[in-house]
Amino acid sequence: MNSISTQPFIINGKTYSPEAKPIVVICMDGSADEYLDAAMARNRMPHLKKMIVQGYRGMVRGALPSFTNVNNASIVTGLSPAAHGICGNYFFDTAIQQEVMMNAATYLKAETILAAAANARRKVAVVTAKEKLRDILSHRLKGIAFSAEKAAHAALDTHGIEQVEQFVGQQTPPIYSAEASLFVLRAGVALIARGMADVLYLSLTDYMQHTYAPDTEQSLAFYETQDVELGKMLALGAIVAATADHGMNAKIKADGSPNILFIETMLTERFGSGFRVICPITDPYVKHHGALGSYAVVYLNDSTQINEVKNWLELQDGITEVYSKETGCRLLEQPADRTGDLLILSARDVVLGKTPNDHDLSALDGTLRSHGGRYEEMVPMVISHPLNSVYKMKAQRDPRNFDIFDFAINGTR
Repeated sequence: MNSISTQPFIINGKTYSPEAKPIVVICMDGSADEYLDAAMARNRMPHLKKMIVQGYRGMVRGALPSFTNVNNASIVTGLSPAAHGICGNYFFDTAIQQEVMMNAATYLKAETILAAAANARRKVAVVTAKEKLRDILSHRLKGIAFSAEKAAHAALDTHGIEQVEQFVGQQTPPIYSAEASLFVLRAGVALIARGMADVLYLSLTDYMQHTYAPDTEQSLAFYETQDVELGKMLALGAIVAATADHGMNAKIKADGSPNILFIETMLTERFGSGFRVICPITDPYVKHHGALGSYAVVYLNDSTQINEVKNWLELQDGITEVYSKETGCRLLEQPADRTGDLLILSARDVVLGKTPNDHDLSALDGTLRSHGGRYEEMVPMVISHPLNSVYKMKAQRDPRNFDIFDFAINGTR
C-alpha cells in the first residue's frame, strides 16, 4: 500500500482525523441485529466475532423512514434527512407536481464525507450493489464509484475505473441474488489489496433479507460468505466498520398472507376523494417489497380536514403513529419541503400501501418481509478496533448509524 494521507478534513460541521490505515465502512443493507446473532450463534461468522471481541458492537438508531436511500445518504453525510434532504426512495415533487424517484444527487442538500476525504488526498472508492444509489453516493467525488448491478458498464472517465468484472474476478451478478452483495465486498478487497482505495464505502443490497428469515440456511450461508471477505479486509490492515440502513420484519398475518393497509383506499372510502398517498419505499426493485413499507405520507387537497383525518387514522388497527407535517418533521427529522401533510408509521407486522391496484405482489420471492417504520429503526454497528475513551462515552448515549464514519475515523485513534 502506498503512503496514506492523514490530513484532517472538516465536513458538515465535524472534523475527521484519519489514521494512515485503510478505512472501510459497510452498509449491510437490511441487516437487522438478529441476522448477525443467528450467524454467529452457529459459528458462521468467526471474523465478525473477532471484530466484536477486539473492537465494538452496539445498537444504534437509524434515520427514519428506515429506507435505503434515506439512510445511505445519512451515512455518507453524517446528517439526518432534515439536513441532507433525501427523505425516501420516491417522493412527490411539488415543484413539478409529479411523483418521482429520489435517486439523483441533485436532491442532496449537503456535501459528503467521501468527497471531503478525497479532497484531503485520500483515495476514495464507493461500491454499491444498487445502481440507484451511485449518483447520490458519488456526489462531487474525485475517486472511484460503480455498482455491482451495472459493473460491466463502468468506464474510466465516468466511474474512475474500467474492466470491473476482470478486476473483481466475477461477472456482473443478478441484482436479485446474494452475489450482488458479495460482489461489492470482493471489489472492496481488491481495491484495498491493489492500493487503489484507502477510504471505502461499500453498500450492499437487502434482497436476501427480504427473502429469507435470519435462521434459514440460505441466510446463514450468505452471512458466512460475507465473513470471508471481512476477514480479508482485516488481514489487509483495514479499520472495518459495519452498520445497516434498516432492519427487516415479516409483514404478515397469522395465516402467512401479506398484512397490508391500503391507506388511500381507506381514506377515500371514509372521506371521499382528495387524497394523494405516497409510499416512499417505492423503487425499481419490485421483487424486494412490492413498494410496500411501514411508512407513508398523505397529501390532502382540503387542509381543513387534516386534524379530522389524523384523528381517524390514529384509531385504525395496525397504525401506530400519525403526525402532522410540523410535528412529524421535528420528531422524524424530515425536510418540510419534501413531505406530505400527514406522516404515518405502522406496526411491526404491517405495511402501508396506496390502493390494491398500485402494488403488484406477484413478483415477490417468498413471503412479504419489509421495513420503513419504527420497528426497523434500530440497527447494529460493529467496529473492528477498540474505541477510545471519548467514543466509549458517546456509544453509551444515542449514537446513530450515520455516526459510523465519525466512530471509525475519530473513535479508533
